[in-house]
Amino acid sequence: MKNYEVLTIGYEGREIDEFVNHLKNHNVTHLVDVREIPLSRKRGFSKSALRERLESEDIEYVHLRSLGSPSEIRNKLKIDWDYDGFFQAYEEHLSQNQDAIVEVHSYVTNGVTCIMCFERMYDKCHRSIVASKVREYDGNGLKITHI
Repeated sequence: MKNYEVLTIGYEGREIDEFVNHLKNHNVTHLVDVREIPLSRKRGFSKSALRERLESEDIEYVHLRSLGSPSEIRNKLKIDWDYDGFFQAYEEHLSQNQDAIVEVHSYVTNGVTCIMCFERMYDKCHRSIVASKVREYDGNGLKITHI
């Protein structure tokens, strides 16, 4: 059985050209946006602009709102900075969204897939939990690489 890999990336501190080139350097074919609300003050990173830019580079853009961190969980983190509590609450949220995990896995097995959110540091971002859940679903040692 083939071993697959999933990439993750945060766009914090990046410009759109650098971001897209980084994806291309890693041969990304699918970018899965796991922001609940895919809007950004940073030029080029809101859903429509990002989709257009990526599609012009032959990278499929997929937004999975159900994998976003719900606002009540994010807002609590902004108050107490309790990352353990944040990740625990997010895992509970994910337990109700297994179909979205299966969907991400389908992209992983059909190209080079990168899971995207804002936060630069993967260990402070819910995308690392998404990647871990996709690895659990895969069951064959899926490799996770944070780019």
